[in-house]
Amino acid sequence: MRAFALLLLLFTLPVQAQRAPAPRNLPADPAPAPPAAPELATLPAPSVTPAPRPLPPVILAAGMETLPGGGWRLRGDAAARDRLDAPTNVAMAEIASHLAESTTGRVTVITEVNGPANDLSAARRSSLAAARAVKRALEAGGLDATRIDLRPLGRTATPRGVVDVLPPGVQREGTAAR
Repeated sequence: MRAFALLLLLFTLPVQAQRAPAPRNLPADPAPAPPAAPELATLPAPSVTPAPRPLPPVILAAGMETLPGGGWRLRGDAAARDRLDAPTNVAMAEIASHLAESTTGRVTVITEVNGPANDLSAARRSSLAAARAVKRALEAGGLDATRIDLRPLGRTATPRGVVDVLPPGVQREGTAAR
């Protein structure tokens, strides 16, 4: 019992704090000031994408036309095939050369077909085949494949066989910017 009382007494006694170490000599120079916050008013304004340079005259093949807002359209037989004829390939090579040299950004190829009305899957595949043919022609003309977006729409509400090639920054007529 005596041992128990001694233990109880030991635990209830105040514990003496250890002595704090003596303070070290601190340097006389104050710490450097933090860097000043940047002034937001002096930051440069965000850059605006410049409008594309005017397109050089391109000799268009039969079934091709220049779109009023920029870009080119293939109509009829040229838009419905999975291979382009020689004059269309030459025109696409000139267009691709211009786009590769004087623009940055992505070129959009939008295709629509006018048939078949009863098989939407076949229409979509036909539209994709036409888009791929135009992409191959643009690649052969020097435009990097990673800059070409394909939009095969298949058969739309207004059935027509067209392929639109839109340079960067140009929207298709009648569509809103995304």
